[in-house]
Amino acid sequence: MISTSEAHLSLLHLRDGGAAEVIAPGDAGYDAARQVFLRQVDRRPAAIVRPRDQYGVRRVIEIARESALELSVRSGGHSSAGHGVTDGGVVLDLTRLKALKIDPERRVAWAQGGLTAGEFTAAATEHGLGVSFGDTGSVGIGGLTLGGGVGYLVRKHGLTIDSLLGAELVTADGRMLRVDAETHPDLFWAIRGGGGNFGVATRFTYRLQSVASVTGGMLVLPATAESIASFVEAAGAAPDAVSTVANVMPAPPLPFLPVERHGELVVLAMLLHVGPQADGERALAPFRTVAEPIVDMVRPMRFPEIYPPDDGFRPRAVARTMFLETVNETVAGQILDRLRSSSAQMSVIQLRVLGGAMAAVPADATAFAHRTSPIMATLTAAYADPEEAPVHDDWATETADILRQDDNGAYVNFLGDEGEERVRAAYPGRTWDRLVSVKREYDPDNLFRLNQNISPVH
Repeated sequence: MISTSEAHLSLLHLRDGGAAEVIAPGDAGYDAARQVFLRQVDRRPAAIVRPRDQYGVRRVIEIARESALELSVRSGGHSSAGHGVTDGGVVLDLTRLKALKIDPERRVAWAQGGLTAGEFTAAATEHGLGVSFGDTGSVGIGGLTLGGGVGYLVRKHGLTIDSLLGAELVTADGRMLRVDAETHPDLFWAIRGGGGNFGVATRFTYRLQSVASVTGGMLVLPATAESIASFVEAAGAAPDAVSTVANVMPAPPLPFLPVERHGELVVLAMLLHVGPQADGERALAPFRTVAEPIVDMVRPMRFPEIYPPDDGFRPRAVARTMFLETVNETVAGQILDRLRSSSAQMSVIQLRVLGGAMAAVPADATAFAHRTSPIMATLTAAYADPEEAPVHDDWATETADILRQDDNGAYVNFLGDEGEERVRAAYPGRTWDRLVSVKREYDPDNLFRLNQNISPVH
């Protein structure tokens, strides 16, 4: 064991030796470097370390382990619980690990854990290829992949982890392991959905899918109980080549939305079809008949265009995640009532119809166990005044309680700081027991605990 002051000196030596960029309190850029996506997260780490390679990652892990400093691991900083930064501990920031190698003939990519989904997608699309990442380009592929990854190819190609062929991991004891279906298969099973509980993923190997021809974009519809239920029904009946994200929300003051519609409840949906253009037009046509569109931007496009531009906006927001069995007109009416009851700056209830390739994988094949859950809902309330946080948190909790059906599960990547019960809901039954077993083997002292934690002592 070393003292905290000795740990700080060891971290500064990493900077002096060129192994990492080290940013400490008082350094230029410290406040910017400690920020994560959610604005209300305001923590002050003792150091933010950006290693240049996996050996630097290993050294940071060693220093944290030997000093008992809390260790935070950050890829893109989008954790809903703010796990990408620590108070008084060390942030292991993977920002500098952005190497990407693509073999278009074999359709395989090797990607370091500091890349964002947008960076990876822009490079892979040059070859007409891609991976089923999430719905935001600025999200880091590290946390996204380890938690499962639900995105615009989920029905066509499954979760992000369904394209994962292997990973390079630095474990709590400093080992640098290559894991895949044949080597450390238990660990490979666990990192496909189990989050950052088992080590730091420095590189991933992905199977690439064709995205050379896609049709999609934004479709904005008036929000009524009938239109919401009909949209969800159309999404479930669509071919597996179609994935959708429907945001039920007050119409924001966007320039392409009619001024008289601003503030009205709408279904702001993103649609994507992968395949020939003619097939895409046919598959997406039913969505245009749900209601008279307010805005229709659905067209042939390049795959990266499905990601909105990163404007640097960092909200204060509370959120809840859940799975639903159905969204009929009764449920849709509850969604509208709850949105009308919110006093937040912006409230959104997002609906993603799942199924397809995601559901074709056995529930016990990976640590993501919610393969047959048909719909994922995410409730978000964004606000400006920090003092209002409890009000909006209560709204999110009450809304989740009203909408909750028989499926009590949770998607770990969308969980906030909601306690052990909700973490257990992300890993039901035998999944939890198996994850605890793997945790005991690879991180018995729970060094990697600033996450949706799977404690080895359970």
